[in-house]
Amino acid sequence: METIQSLLGFEWIDGRSVLIFLCVFVVLADILKNRVPPNFPPGPWSLPLIGDLLRVKTRRIHLQFAEFAEKYGNVFSLRLLGGRVVVINGYKLVKEALVQKGEDYSDRPVIPLFDAVFGNKGTGFILSGSKTLIPPYFRSNTFLLSLKGLVLSNGEPWKHQRRFALHTLRNFGLGKKTLETSIQQECHYLTEAFSTQQGQPFDAKSLINSAVSNIICCLVFGERYEYNDLKYKSILEQFNEVVYLQGSPAAQVYNSLPWLMKWLPGPHQRLLRLIRTITSFVEIKVKEHKESFDPSSLRDYIDCFLGEMGKNEDKESGFDIENLCACTLDLFGAGTETTTTTLHWGLLYMIYYPQIQERVQAEIDTVVGPSRLPSMSDRENLPYTNAVIHEIQRMANIIPLNVFHMTTKDTTLDKYMIPKGTIILPTLNSVLSDESMWETPHTFNPQHFLDQDGQFRKREAFLPFSAGKRVCLGEQLARMELFLFFTSLLQRFSLSPCDGEQPSLEFMLGFTRSPKPYRLCAVPR
Repeated sequence: METIQSLLGFEWIDGRSVLIFLCVFVVLADILKNRVPPNFPPGPWSLPLIGDLLRVKTRRIHLQFAEFAEKYGNVFSLRLLGGRVVVINGYKLVKEALVQKGEDYSDRPVIPLFDAVFGNKGTGFILSGSKTLIPPYFRSNTFLLSLKGLVLSNGEPWKHQRRFALHTLRNFGLGKKTLETSIQQECHYLTEAFSTQQGQPFDAKSLINSAVSNIICCLVFGERYEYNDLKYKSILEQFNEVVYLQGSPAAQVYNSLPWLMKWLPGPHQRLLRLIRTITSFVEIKVKEHKESFDPSSLRDYIDCFLGEMGKNEDKESGFDIENLCACTLDLFGAGTETTTTTLHWGLLYMIYYPQIQERVQAEIDTVVGPSRLPSMSDRENLPYTNAVIHEIQRMANIIPLNVFHMTTKDTTLDKYMIPKGTIILPTLNSVLSDESMWETPHTFNPQHFLDQDGQFRKREAFLPFSAGKRVCLGEQLARMELFLFFTSLLQRFSLSPCDGEQPSLEFMLGFTRSPKPYRLCAVPR
């Protein structure tokens, strides 16, 4: 340092002065880089570098956002994830953004955390990342075309892959009787597993997780797993931990300060290791399919993708081996976690509200009876049961913040200007509990979905799968699974809390909102 100072003729500058200069420079650069655009949604005053990181309470962030909305309005902004995030609240504004102006809000942003695993060529089932630390609203749309997968890719690759996935899944029975039969068979396996508990207390989540996962595994991998398969149970447990750790404070700090956190120990390092393990599991499945691939006998989604790779030479379509792994991971993750968590909430609500459980069982007994498995054709004749399932989805509120969106161009919402490349959070929590759309928004009430004659009615603010161009790809599958698994379990068992254990509706928030661990007794009827 002294030599450099002497050469430059600045002997009066010491190391402390240089450090102060650098700190001031970094702070000023951050302030300039994150200047609020004209007529941008309001929000709290943010600190340099870390933004609103200290203000946000990650384990109750959806409730905190509701508090911010009361103060700043239903469209407000925060500094998170290395840039400015616009949060949208309420059915009216969420619908305007995702449906009426869906093209303007159809992209996905880049998140640093998953770049540490996948770099510029991969994805996670929730998030993906890039090498850049430029605030999101300055990133170019062409750069984002390099992202992979179904959930977070953008532009033409996303459109190609979404169409291909829907077409392929339909060919393997999505929305058809063939897939319904497969789910009914899995319902049989699940109810038999419940019966082995002989009415004794147990945690049902692992069994539900295995059953739900087997459906997407059959579609994607062409096989199902036994509930006692230790290796596969380990993968599911690791996956559950990934979902929870994504909501940890360490994960949020990493996304804001990746250049610092990548060198520090903490829960984010375990998260990265777990994601690598799950990714390796998917890569092994893809490798096995490549080795046994027969283009004349396509067994599942992976086979169909491999077949398309041989026919499609358009690089922008995304039919390459890296994207196959990414899309497979997306389908496996999304097809397992959300339905499992919803069913886990559903059983808890039936324990918590035994009178509602009894009414559901009475309706199932009348329409289906005890001797055959419920089918989708029964749904129309089970209006109360259908209403209860919908109310479970509304109150479970399993993805309260939705998945991040990003604007594709300069656009407007309400009275505000939102620049191209801005990260958007159209919160589903605010839609499913919108006081202007629901009679008793904070109470479990199946009557929300019943008309005066006791028949099922749809509600426009029922958006657990989001809406618009990025609406959940697996919505049809999830609806079928929820109905068949739920009715099959209630047909066979009476659910009750364990002696001395009071059921609680308290939640844990990771990427999804899940119930705290609980045990139940499933007594054969």
